[in-house]
Amino acid sequence: MGIKIQGKVASGLGRAQVFMSQPHYQEQFREVLGATAWPGTLNIEVIGENLEIYAGLRAVAGLCDGDTIEDVEPRRINGFEREGRSFGGATAFLASISRDGSSWHGCAILIPDLTRHTETAEIIASSFLRELLPADDGDFVSLIVR
Repeated sequence: MGIKIQGKVASGLGRAQVFMSQPHYQEQFREVLGATAWPGTLNIEVIGENLEIYAGLRAVAGLCDGDTIEDVEPRRINGFEREGRSFGGATAFLASISRDGSSWHGCAILIPDLTRHTETAEIIASSFLRELLPADDGDFVSLIVR
């Protein structure tokens, strides 16, 4: 089945679009998702005991010490430099997301190498998830890491 993480939708800083729209990233997202990614992320505030699971994914990504999650396949997203600006790498984990528990949509949890988020999961997908789910800030969603 996979590892389940629950949390609630939260607003981000609105900066992901700059990164998500970069062709170098989009080529790699296509390999992970099977399609290009929507130019933005859906932020999920991970709560309660789910934080331990998310910390395990962060450990697999090499961002913190602690117990790693078994049976997950990290997918490397390589960083690059463009016009003197550095774009960092990330680790992606294939997942499915649902708001109601019955309708699931393919996505990936993206953990940037340089993120300061320890309690916020950034989700990428080929569709605009806020519309697809649909979900608003404060709505609870479930993720199953594959």
